[in-house]
Amino acid sequence: MKIEQFVMAYGVEHDKLRSILPEGFVSLRPVLRINAEVRGDSDGYVEFNTAVEKDGKRGWINIGHWNGVDFCKEGKTVTFKTDNLEISFTGAGIEGGCPAEKDNDGCYFGDEFRPHELITVKKEFCDCSFRWSFSGQGACGNSIGKTLPAVPQEVRHVYPKEAFTIENAAKISCDQVLGAYCVIFERCSVADGQNAADVSSGKTNRKELLKTEMVDDVIGQSKKKIVRGV
Repeated sequence: MKIEQFVMAYGVEHDKLRSILPEGFVSLRPVLRINAEVRGDSDGYVEFNTAVEKDGKRGWINIGHWNGVDFCKEGKTVTFKTDNLEISFTGAGIEGGCPAEKDNDGCYFGDEFRPHELITVKKEFCDCSFRWSFSGQGACGNSIGKTLPAVPQEVRHVYPKEAFTIENAAKISCDQVLGAYCVIFERCSVADGQNAADVSSGKTNRKELLKTEMVDDVIGQSKKKIVRGV
C-alpha cells in the first residue's frame, strides 16, 4: 500500500508535559509530535505522541489516534482535519538522506509496545501550521524554515497531576514548531489504528520509493541546528 506520511514536532514546557504522563513513564524531551498519513490515496490517519522511556525502551507513547480522517490536497499542500485539529504540510522541495533514529525503539499504544518501523527512503522538508481546538483552547503554531532541537529541561516547577488525555496534551502551549517532513513509501497491509511506527521492520515489505529528507532529527534528538532558505 502506498503511504504518504507527514510528521511534525513542536516544543512545549517540559514540566507541564511531565504532569500528564502515566505512571512509570519518563519524558525524554519537551516535545509533542503529530503524525499523519494518506493511505492508498484515500484514507486519512492521524496520531499524537510524545517522547518517553519505560522499562529500558526509548521511543514514544501514543496520546490518541484517529482513523478515517478528512484530508485535502491543493498543490503541494496537504491538510488534515479532525474534530479538534487542523494541520497543513507544504513540501519545500529540499531532499536528502533519512536520519538515523538511534533513540527510537518504538511506540507504546496503551499496554502494547509496537516496534519502530524502519524507513530508509529520503524525506522532504515541509512548512507546517497547526491548531488544536478544545472549547476555544489549544496549542497552535507555524514552522519557521528551520529544524530545531528539543533539549531536555531540568525540573523547575511541579504541577498538579492531570489525566493523560488528548485534550490536556493539546492545551499545553506550543513554544515553537521544531520541524516537519513528508515521506512516501510502500507498506504491506496493517490493521486499522496502526501507523508507520506500529510495524516491526522485520514484518514489512517496503518498496522504497521516495523523495524527501530530514537533515536533522525533527524530534530534536540532535542538537545540531539546520537552517534552510536563509
